[in-house]
Amino acid sequence: MELRIFSEPQQGASYDEILALALAAEEGGFGAFFRSDHYLKMGEATGLPGPTDAWITLAGLARDTHRVRLGTLLSAATFRNPGPLAITVAQVDAMSGGRVELGLGAGWYEEEHAAYGIPFPPIGERFEKLEEQLEIITGLWDTSVGAAFDFSGKHYSLSNCPALPKPVQSPHPPIIVGGHGRKRTPRLAARFADEFNVPFASYDVCKSQFNLVDDACKLIHRDPGSIIRSVALVVCCGQNKSEVERRASNIQREVDELSSNGLAGSPAQIVDRILTLSELGLSRIYLQILDMNDLEHVGLIAAEVLPMVKSI
Repeated sequence: MELRIFSEPQQGASYDEILALALAAEEGGFGAFFRSDHYLKMGEATGLPGPTDAWITLAGLARDTHRVRLGTLLSAATFRNPGPLAITVAQVDAMSGGRVELGLGAGWYEEEHAAYGIPFPPIGERFEKLEEQLEIITGLWDTSVGAAFDFSGKHYSLSNCPALPKPVQSPHPPIIVGGHGRKRTPRLAARFADEFNVPFASYDVCKSQFNLVDDACKLIHRDPGSIIRSVALVVCCGQNKSEVERRASNIQREVDELSSNGLAGSPAQIVDRILTLSELGLSRIYLQILDMNDLEHVGLIAAEVLPMVKSI
């Protein structure tokens, strides 16, 4: 089992704070450092000093880290056009020496679109755009050097594109698709994804989503085992009850709720929960760290949880 650190910088974090958490993830031996792709805070957080762009941040981390993989969970297809996004991700992949992964979704947070003047079409159109973006981005990356890429869709058209630059990774950076959608999401995962992620869901919901992706793979004669299964869960770990309660309070959550819907408790309790989740056929768990300045939290998980789950 691979554990990854997942952050939510829109809740309030400077680049230096994001970098400190990424370095803690790298030094702790975690497999990756991922961030959300949002422009507006959620809930009661101040959001100060303000949002940071996900891919500008990852470009900085590509140069300021050395081993840990980097990516988004998930970038919104509403934020960027697919051609420039393919260029951006390929460039950050080169800057990192081939450590980048692209999580791409339809977008869901209407308020941030309104706040920053980003169009937010109905859900059907958002999924149409997501599908075309996935087809264009993978098509650009997979086009041979010297050849041109053309695409004519409902929402995007590309003509005689040189499809450059190419990413460092071959055939291209891993693509992550995720969510709770019952129809379109599994179909897109089966067609495009290297990894399917279920965020913040119960064991039974995760199992159902993975089964839907398996069924979608079989319909197009793809081996379901070729898609990595992962989940994202809030983590709140402590050496004792009071430490767990303190960390839960710092992120405005209740321990009982986190125990049911996330990973909360002592290192041993979290390892037990991960063992149960492993029955879903998971390869990765994204540990959502909501208090980004609590680097001791990351160190505790690295020291007492990570070694116990590596062999799962």
